[in-house]
Amino acid sequence: MRTTLGNTAISEKELLKLYNSPLDELLNEAKRYNSDTVEFCSLISARTGKCSESCRYCAQSSHYMTNIFTHPLVAVEDVIKTAKEAKENGTTRFAIVTSGRGPSKADMPVMCGMIKEINKLGLKSCASLGLLTREMAFQFKEAGLVRYHHNINTSRSYHPEITTTHTFEDRIQTINFVKEAGIEICSGVIIGMGESIEQRVEMALNLAEIKPDSIPVNILTPIKGTPFENYGDKIDEEHILRTLAVIKIANPKSVVRFAGGRKLRLSKENMEKALNYAVNGILIGNYLTTIGIEPKEDLETLEKLGKKLYV
Repeated sequence: MRTTLGNTAISEKELLKLYNSPLDELLNEAKRYNSDTVEFCSLISARTGKCSESCRYCAQSSHYMTNIFTHPLVAVEDVIKTAKEAKENGTTRFAIVTSGRGPSKADMPVMCGMIKEINKLGLKSCASLGLLTREMAFQFKEAGLVRYHHNINTSRSYHPEITTTHTFEDRIQTINFVKEAGIEICSGVIIGMGESIEQRVEMALNLAEIKPDSIPVNILTPIKGTPFENYGDKIDEEHILRTLAVIKIANPKSVVRFAGGRKLRLSKENMEKALNYAVNGILIGNYLTTIGIEPKEDLETLEKLGKKLYV
Protein backbone atom coordinates (compact mmCIF):
# COMPACT_ATOMS: atom_id res chain seq x y z
CA MET A 1 0.00 0.00 0.00
CA ARG A 2 1.28 3.47 -0.93
CA THR A 3 -0.17 6.93 -0.45
CA THR A 4 0.74 10.07 -2.37
CA LEU A 5 2.27 13.06 -0.56
CA GLY A 6 2.49 15.78 -3.18
CA ASN A 7 4.96 14.41 -5.74
CA THR A 8 6.26 11.65 -3.51
CA ALA A 9 4.75 8.47 -2.12
CA ILE A 10 5.05 6.64 1.16
CA SER A 11 4.58 2.92 1.65
CA GLU A 12 3.31 1.05 4.68
CA LYS A 13 6.85 -0.17 5.34
CA GLU A 14 8.24 3.38 5.20
CA LEU A 15 5.50 4.76 7.45
CA LEU A 16 6.02 1.95 9.97
CA LYS A 17 9.74 2.77 10.01
CA LEU A 18 8.85 6.40 10.78
CA TYR A 19 6.42 5.32 13.52
CA ASN A 20 9.24 3.42 15.25
CA SER A 21 11.88 6.14 14.79
CA PRO A 22 13.01 8.38 17.68
CA LEU A 23 9.98 10.42 18.82
CA ASP A 24 11.57 13.82 18.16
CA GLU A 25 12.49 12.75 14.63
CA LEU A 26 8.95 11.52 13.97
CA LEU A 27 7.30 14.66 15.36
CA ASN A 28 9.57 16.94 13.35
CA GLU A 29 8.62 15.08 10.19
CA ALA A 30 4.91 15.57 11.01
CA LYS A 31 5.49 19.27 11.75
CA ARG A 32 6.48 19.79 8.11
CA TYR A 33 2.78 19.38 7.26
CA ASN A 34 1.22 21.12 10.27
CA SER A 35 -0.08 24.70 10.26
CA ASP A 36 -0.04 27.73 12.54
CA THR A 37 -3.85 27.89 12.55
CA VAL A 38 -6.23 25.63 14.47
CA GLU A 39 -9.84 25.11 13.45
CA PHE A 40 -12.60 24.74 16.06
CA CYS A 41 -15.77 22.76 15.47
CA SER A 42 -18.57 21.69 17.81
CA LEU A 43 -21.55 19.35 17.91
CA ILE A 44 -24.90 18.53 19.42
CA SER A 45 -25.89 14.97 20.26
CA ALA A 46 -29.23 15.31 18.52
CA ARG A 47 -30.29 11.75 19.36
CA THR A 48 -28.56 9.68 22.03
CA GLY A 49 -28.60 5.96 22.79
CA LYS A 50 -30.62 2.91 21.78
CA CYS A 51 -28.38 2.20 18.79
CA SER A 52 -28.80 -1.13 17.00
CA GLU A 53 -25.10 -1.42 16.14
CA SER A 54 -22.72 -3.56 18.21
CA CYS A 55 -19.66 -1.26 18.31
CA ARG A 56 -17.76 -2.60 21.31
CA TYR A 57 -16.46 0.78 22.48
CA CYS A 58 -19.81 2.56 22.47
CA ALA A 59 -21.99 3.51 25.43
CA GLN A 60 -24.91 4.14 23.07
CA SER A 61 -25.19 0.57 21.78
CA SER A 62 -28.36 -1.26 22.83
CA HIS A 63 -26.28 -4.46 22.95
CA TYR A 64 -24.70 -3.36 26.25
CA MET A 65 -25.90 -2.19 29.66
CA THR A 66 -24.46 1.29 30.17
CA ASN A 67 -25.63 4.08 32.42
CA ILE A 68 -26.19 6.91 29.94
CA PHE A 69 -29.03 9.35 29.42
CA THR A 70 -30.91 8.58 26.21
CA HIS A 71 -33.25 10.83 24.26
CA PRO A 72 -35.04 10.90 20.88
CA LEU A 73 -34.31 13.39 18.11
CA VAL A 74 -34.21 16.90 19.57
CA ALA A 75 -36.21 19.85 18.27
CA VAL A 76 -34.76 22.21 15.67
CA GLU A 77 -34.90 25.01 18.27
CA ASP A 78 -32.47 23.08 20.50
CA VAL A 79 -30.03 22.74 17.63
CA ILE A 80 -30.19 26.48 16.88
CA LYS A 81 -29.59 27.40 20.55
CA THR A 82 -26.55 25.12 20.89
CA ALA A 83 -25.15 26.24 17.53
CA LYS A 84 -25.34 29.91 18.57
CA GLU A 85 -23.43 29.15 21.78
CA ALA A 86 -20.78 27.26 19.81
CA LYS A 87 -20.35 30.19 17.42
CA GLU A 88 -19.74 32.51 20.39
CA ASN A 89 -16.87 30.19 21.43
CA GLY A 90 -15.08 30.55 18.08
CA THR A 91 -16.56 27.58 16.24
CA THR A 92 -16.81 27.85 12.45
CA ARG A 93 -18.38 24.41 11.96
CA PHE A 94 -21.30 22.83 13.78
CA ALA A 95 -22.46 19.22 13.55
CA ILE A 96 -25.68 17.39 14.31
CA VAL A 97 -24.86 13.87 15.54
CA THR A 98 -27.35 11.06 16.01
CA SER A 99 -27.13 7.51 17.29
CA GLY A 100 -28.46 4.64 15.21
CA ARG A 101 -27.53 2.75 12.06
CA GLY A 102 -28.72 5.62 9.86
CA PRO A 103 -31.58 8.08 9.30
CA SER A 104 -35.13 6.85 8.82
CA LYS A 105 -37.39 8.21 6.10
CA ALA A 106 -39.20 10.24 8.77
CA ASP A 107 -35.90 11.71 10.03
CA MET A 108 -34.87 13.18 6.70
CA PRO A 109 -37.03 16.34 6.50
CA VAL A 110 -36.27 17.21 10.14
CA MET A 111 -32.52 16.72 9.68
CA CYS A 112 -32.52 18.71 6.44
CA GLY A 113 -34.29 21.51 8.32
CA MET A 114 -31.59 21.46 11.00
CA ILE A 115 -28.88 21.74 8.34
CA LYS A 116 -30.57 24.75 6.76
CA GLU A 117 -30.85 26.52 10.14
CA ILE A 118 -27.16 25.95 10.95
CA ASN A 119 -26.18 27.48 7.61
CA LYS A 120 -28.40 30.50 8.29
CA LEU A 121 -26.28 31.25 11.38
CA GLY A 122 -23.19 31.65 9.20
CA LEU A 123 -21.75 28.36 10.38
CA LYS A 124 -20.63 25.54 8.09
CA SER A 125 -23.08 22.69 8.61
CA CYS A 126 -21.79 19.21 9.41
CA ALA A 127 -23.64 16.00 10.18
CA SER A 128 -22.84 12.56 11.57
CA LEU A 129 -25.92 10.43 11.04
CA GLY A 130 -24.67 6.92 10.34
CA LEU A 131 -24.88 4.85 7.16
CA LEU A 132 -26.52 6.58 4.20
CA THR A 133 -28.05 5.58 0.89
CA ARG A 134 -27.05 7.46 -2.26
CA GLU A 135 -30.47 9.16 -2.27
CA MET A 136 -29.99 10.41 1.30
CA ALA A 137 -26.56 11.84 0.47
CA PHE A 138 -28.02 13.86 -2.41
CA GLN A 139 -30.93 15.04 -0.23
CA PHE A 140 -28.45 16.39 2.33
CA LYS A 141 -26.48 18.09 -0.43
CA GLU A 142 -29.66 19.78 -1.63
CA ALA A 143 -30.34 20.95 1.94
CA GLY A 144 -26.93 22.67 1.95
CA LEU A 145 -24.86 20.23 4.01
CA VAL A 146 -21.21 21.24 3.80
CA ARG A 147 -19.48 18.26 5.43
CA TYR A 148 -20.45 14.73 6.44
CA HIS A 149 -18.72 12.91 9.26
CA HIS A 150 -18.38 9.14 9.07
CA ASN A 151 -15.43 7.52 10.83
CA ILE A 152 -13.69 4.41 9.59
CA ASN A 153 -13.04 3.91 13.36
CA THR A 154 -10.03 1.63 12.91
CA SER A 155 -7.99 -0.13 10.25
CA ARG A 156 -9.63 -2.37 7.67
CA SER A 157 -7.95 -5.47 9.15
CA TYR A 158 -9.02 -4.72 12.75
CA HIS A 159 -12.61 -3.66 12.00
CA PRO A 160 -14.13 -7.14 12.60
CA GLU A 161 -12.87 -6.89 16.20
CA ILE A 162 -14.88 -3.69 16.71
CA THR A 163 -18.35 -4.61 15.43
CA THR A 164 -20.21 -7.40 13.66
CA THR A 165 -23.38 -5.52 12.66
CA HIS A 166 -21.77 -3.69 9.73
CA THR A 167 -18.53 -3.98 7.79
CA PHE A 168 -15.64 -1.68 6.99
CA GLU A 169 -16.86 -1.65 3.38
CA ASP A 170 -20.32 -0.49 4.54
CA ARG A 171 -18.60 2.58 5.96
CA ILE A 172 -16.59 3.15 2.79
CA GLN A 173 -19.77 2.89 0.71
CA THR A 174 -21.39 5.71 2.69
CA ILE A 175 -18.26 7.84 2.28
CA ASN A 176 -18.34 7.21 -1.47
CA PHE A 177 -22.02 8.21 -1.69
CA VAL A 178 -21.23 11.44 0.15
CA LYS A 179 -18.29 12.18 -2.17
CA GLU A 180 -20.49 11.49 -5.19
CA ALA A 181 -23.00 14.05 -3.87
CA GLY A 182 -20.25 16.68 -3.66
CA ILE A 183 -20.15 16.93 0.15
CA GLU A 184 -16.88 17.30 2.07
CA ILE A 185 -15.69 14.29 4.08
CA CYS A 186 -14.78 14.13 7.76
CA SER A 187 -13.55 10.65 8.65
CA GLY A 188 -11.40 9.58 11.55
CA VAL A 189 -10.55 6.88 14.04
CA ILE A 190 -10.61 5.78 17.66
CA ILE A 191 -7.20 4.68 18.89
CA GLY A 192 -6.40 2.52 21.89
CA MET A 193 -8.95 -0.22 21.13
CA GLY A 194 -6.37 -3.01 21.10
CA GLU A 195 -5.05 -2.42 17.59
CA SER A 196 -1.39 -3.17 16.89
CA ILE A 197 1.23 -0.62 15.87
CA GLU A 198 1.06 -2.04 12.36
CA GLN A 199 -2.70 -1.49 12.34
CA ARG A 200 -2.27 2.14 13.43
CA VAL A 201 -0.04 2.65 10.41
CA GLU A 202 -2.59 0.79 8.29
CA MET A 203 -5.42 3.07 9.49
CA ALA A 204 -3.37 6.14 8.57
CA LEU A 205 -3.06 4.78 5.04
CA ASN A 206 -6.71 3.68 4.91
CA LEU A 207 -7.58 7.32 5.62
CA ALA A 208 -5.18 8.49 2.93
CA GLU A 209 -7.15 6.41 0.40
CA ILE A 210 -10.29 8.37 1.38
CA LYS A 211 -8.57 11.79 1.38
CA PRO A 212 -10.78 13.31 4.12
CA ASP A 213 -10.92 17.07 4.58
CA SER A 214 -10.88 16.46 8.34
CA ILE A 215 -9.63 13.53 10.43
CA PRO A 216 -10.96 13.50 14.02
CA VAL A 217 -8.80 11.32 16.25
CA ASN A 218 -10.52 9.95 19.34
CA ILE A 219 -8.63 8.24 22.16
CA LEU A 220 -10.71 5.46 23.65
CA THR A 221 -12.42 6.38 26.90
CA PRO A 222 -13.40 2.99 28.35
CA ILE A 223 -17.10 2.97 29.31
CA LYS A 224 -18.35 0.63 32.02
CA GLY A 225 -20.70 -1.96 30.59
CA THR A 226 -19.07 -2.10 27.14
CA PRO A 227 -16.76 -4.94 26.05
CA PHE A 228 -13.87 -2.44 26.05
CA GLU A 229 -14.46 -1.20 29.60
CA ASN A 230 -11.02 -2.47 30.70
CA TYR A 231 -9.11 -1.20 27.67
CA GLY A 232 -7.60 1.84 29.40
CA ASP A 233 -4.04 0.50 29.05
CA LYS A 234 -4.04 -0.34 25.33
CA ILE A 235 -2.17 2.83 24.32
CA ASP A 236 0.09 5.18 26.27
CA GLU A 237 0.80 8.87 25.73
CA GLU A 238 3.92 8.35 23.65
CA HIS A 239 2.07 6.07 21.24
CA ILE A 240 -0.84 8.50 21.05
CA LEU A 241 1.66 11.13 19.84
CA ARG A 242 3.24 8.64 17.44
CA THR A 243 -0.16 7.74 15.96
CA LEU A 244 -1.15 11.39 15.52
CA ALA A 245 2.16 12.02 13.77
CA VAL A 246 1.86 9.18 11.25
CA ILE A 247 -1.75 10.13 10.51
CA LYS A 248 -0.56 13.67 9.73
CA ILE A 249 2.35 12.46 7.60
CA ALA A 250 0.08 10.14 5.58
CA ASN A 251 -2.60 12.85 5.27
CA PRO A 252 -0.69 16.14 4.96
CA LYS A 253 -3.58 18.09 3.41
CA SER A 254 -6.18 17.00 5.98
CA VAL A 255 -7.02 18.76 9.24
CA VAL A 256 -6.01 16.30 11.98
CA ARG A 257 -8.43 17.05 14.78
CA PHE A 258 -8.46 16.33 18.50
CA ALA A 259 -11.78 14.69 19.37
CA GLY A 260 -12.90 12.58 22.34
CA GLY A 261 -10.61 11.25 25.04
CA ARG A 262 -7.82 13.80 25.14
CA LYS A 263 -8.87 15.20 28.53
CA LEU A 264 -8.47 11.83 30.26
CA ARG A 265 -5.73 10.25 28.16
CA LEU A 266 -3.22 13.06 27.54
CA SER A 267 -1.28 15.34 29.87
CA LYS A 268 -1.40 19.08 29.25
CA GLU A 269 2.22 18.92 28.09
CA ASN A 270 1.51 16.25 25.49
CA MET A 271 -1.66 17.96 24.28
CA GLU A 272 0.45 21.04 23.60
CA LYS A 273 3.11 18.93 21.90
CA ALA A 274 0.47 17.36 19.64
CA LEU A 275 -0.85 20.79 18.66
CA ASN A 276 2.66 22.00 17.92
CA TYR A 277 3.59 19.07 15.71
CA ALA A 278 0.60 17.19 14.28
CA VAL A 279 -2.84 18.50 15.24
CA ASN A 280 -4.50 21.54 13.64
CA GLY A 281 -8.14 21.11 14.60
CA ILE A 282 -10.14 20.67 17.80
CA LEU A 283 -13.65 19.41 18.46
CA ILE A 284 -14.38 21.74 21.38
CA GLY A 285 -16.65 21.31 24.37
CA ASN A 286 -18.27 18.05 25.46
CA TYR A 287 -18.65 14.99 23.28
CA LEU A 288 -21.43 12.44 22.84
CA THR A 289 -21.27 10.64 26.19
CA THR A 290 -18.03 12.01 27.68
CA ILE A 291 -16.86 15.37 29.05
CA GLY A 292 -14.46 17.54 27.08
CA ILE A 293 -12.39 20.64 27.79
CA GLU A 294 -13.84 24.13 28.18
CA PRO A 295 -13.40 26.21 24.98
CA LYS A 296 -11.83 29.00 27.04
CA GLU A 297 -9.04 26.63 28.09
CA ASP A 298 -8.39 25.62 24.49
CA LEU A 299 -8.21 29.28 23.45
CA GLU A 300 -5.69 29.95 26.23
CA THR A 301 -3.59 27.00 25.01
CA LEU A 302 -3.55 28.35 21.45
CA GLU A 303 -2.43 31.75 22.70
CA LYS A 304 0.35 30.15 24.74
CA LEU A 305 1.57 28.20 21.70
CA GLY A 306 1.36 31.19 19.37
CA LYS A 307 -1.29 29.47 17.27
CA LYS A 308 -4.09 31.37 15.54
CA LEU A 309 -7.75 30.41 15.54
CA TYR A 310 -8.96 29.63 12.03
CA VAL A 311 -11.90 31.87 11.09
